[in-house]
Amino acid sequence: MTAPSTYGLSTQARNLQWLLTDLVEEVPGVNSVAVVSSDGLLLLSSDPGADSPKEPRAKGPRGASADLATIVSGLGSLTTGAAALMDGGSVKQTMVAMEHGSLFVMAISDGSLLGVHASPDCDMSVVAYHMALFVGRAGHVLTPEVRSELRQSMEKTP
Repeated sequence: MTAPSTYGLSTQARNLQWLLTDLVEEVPGVNSVAVVSSDGLLLLSSDPGADSPKEPRAKGPRGASADLATIVSGLGSLTTGAAALMDGGSVKQTMVAMEHGSLFVMAISDGSLLGVHASPDCDMSVVAYHMALFVGRAGHVLTPEVRSELRQSMEKTP
């Protein structure tokens, strides 16, 4: 996990990091995950191949959590704008199927976004299900105070 050490973080922030780690480790085919605030700042990220005793998985876009966060934020803005133009209401989930992988973006209740980069052979319904579980568990915990705490901890990460 590329997220910072949990030392000094609140229980809520540590729980969110645990939920993110669990999502990466328990869902086959997940390469990388990022939680991005409504203003596009990276709050949480993971790099599952780094410390896992399992076989290494492919890294996320260019191997950088900042790249995934940028993509997730941009795709979230684009789909929100498209939904507004089409009178489609709020965007719940966006999925991009590519030749060599998939990208999922799901809205969290506070306007933050959960983004997952997965392998091309992942079971998309399983990934979407586990993302929905994360969103359901994280949505009420991601308060302005916790978002601020997570942003500050990410800024301290080398």
